[in-house]
Amino acid sequence: MSDNLRKYFTTGEFAKICRVKKQTLFHYDEIGLLTPEIKTAKGYRYYSYQQYEVFAVIELLKELKMPLKEIRAFLQNKTPIESIELLEQQSQLIEQKIHNLAHLRKILDTKIAITKNALQTDFENITVVHSEEENLLISESTLDTSDKVFLKTVSNFINYSDNYELYTGHPIGGMLHRDKMMERDFENYSFLYTKMKNSWQGENLWKKPKGLYIVGYHIGDEMNIFETYDRMIAYSKEQHLQLNGYSYEEYILDAVSVNDLENYVTKIMIEVVKG
Repeated sequence: MSDNLRKYFTTGEFAKICRVKKQTLFHYDEIGLLTPEIKTAKGYRYYSYQQYEVFAVIELLKELKMPLKEIRAFLQNKTPIESIELLEQQSQLIEQKIHNLAHLRKILDTKIAITKNALQTDFENITVVHSEEENLLISESTLDTSDKVFLKTVSNFINYSDNYELYTGHPIGGMLHRDKMMERDFENYSFLYTKMKNSWQGENLWKKPKGLYIVGYHIGDEMNIFETYDRMIAYSKEQHLQLNGYSYEEYILDAVSVNDLENYVTKIMIEVVKG
């Protein structure tokens, strides 16, 4: 190698530094994206260390889904001002991706926590717990609606939750009024709900009251959920507690973590007061 080439990398050496195959560099050269700084008469190619910066920017823009044609056009016609504008745009995209990934991480962490807690729960026990006030996002009323209206309400609820990034991984539950429990109309929910971040102050906010709740668990098809309600209502009478307000139903084991409907577990929390 002549002295004037000692400070340059061969294609293989440069590919190793960039952690890509030589074919990638050949392709970039072929389409005019990144051309070796030196090409000898014998066809040897040499890259300078400064070209690593160009390669790094190409890979960054590729990672941000910018087409190679657009990257090439930018590199061939760039000015300092245009470079600043493009990189600032990409920086904003990265910030949005970070935000989106943080939201997805929160959803995953919530799902993990719910499932781990379910594995440590005795589903046969009925207990009385004191619950703090909770912020819930609720749907439009679903009381006494037709199946068609109910499904439309579910769709609107999910869209609203997604649009405002209020979904945090908690399941969509149903609120059943005390009167419907007494009438044994267990499918006639008043509202749908999901738990959400406490900072939300927008529409459709429901504050689940602080106080006593009877907690029970229904295993399997919801067609038989009346059996669990019967047990819980009988328990409330034994404990001299009166049903009050709503029950809150939500899956803690569902299709995400178990197979078959018979293995689903619904957590039921009924608001009560001392009688």
